[in-house]
Amino acid sequence: MGDSRTGAVANTAAERARSLLATAWSCAVTAEGRRREELTGAHTVTEDGRLLLLASPDGSPTGTTGGSLGRDVPCVVEFADPAPVPMRDRIRARLWLSGRLSAGEAGGLLLRPTRVVLRQGSDMEPVDPDAFTRATPDPLATAEAGLLTHLADCHGDAVERLTRLVDARRLHGAIRVRPLAVDRHALTLRLERLRSHEDVRLLFDRPADDVPRLGERMRVLLARAGTPCPRALHRHRPDGEA
Repeated sequence: MGDSRTGAVANTAAERARSLLATAWSCAVTAEGRRREELTGAHTVTEDGRLLLLASPDGSPTGTTGGSLGRDVPCVVEFADPAPVPMRDRIRARLWLSGRLSAGEAGGLLLRPTRVVLRQGSDMEPVDPDAFTRATPDPLATAEAGLLTHLADCHGDAVERLTRLVDARRLHGAIRVRPLAVDRHALTLRLERLRSHEDVRLLFDRPADDVPRLGERMRVLLARAGTPCPRALHRHRPDGEA
């Protein structure tokens, strides 16, 4: 019998939002209800979840559109979370932070979110701003891209074998399986069909609070699937060294 252990332990919405924010490289800014700035590599995040839009060389926060952003204006900043591994419908989630811009460090602008909304799939989920401030990113968030691309590029056979843990009825019509996401609690696989897809979380036996522990949890998953864990997968590090 397949075992996806669906519906159990997962990160909170606030933790998922903070994880997305911690790894995003670009964002879209709408200020004063009309001006839109596309910022790439131009933001950073404080420990308490405030967003700092960095100043351009001329001292004003600007985006690729060339317009400048002013202080004390209402602002919405949107982030997208693309899957590191190529697949259909690659955007896994979107995050919107709303608030007013104030003066930040080194001429930048600071946004303390007063409204936070996370969308995953078709689900729109408001996140309490205080919970967002208190939350921390998943411990694997910054390593996730390297881990998933290594898994897809070098251990596709192991990914296929992990489908033994999925209920056979959910595999009906699947033509490809890809590693979609990993967090401290689970590895998520995407089952692609000709015109649709389904995501399945494979829960770890215990949380993986760092990359070495993730290797141990993956070894247990593969043992449950009836196959030994490849040594290179168990020892992989995000910098590509095995």
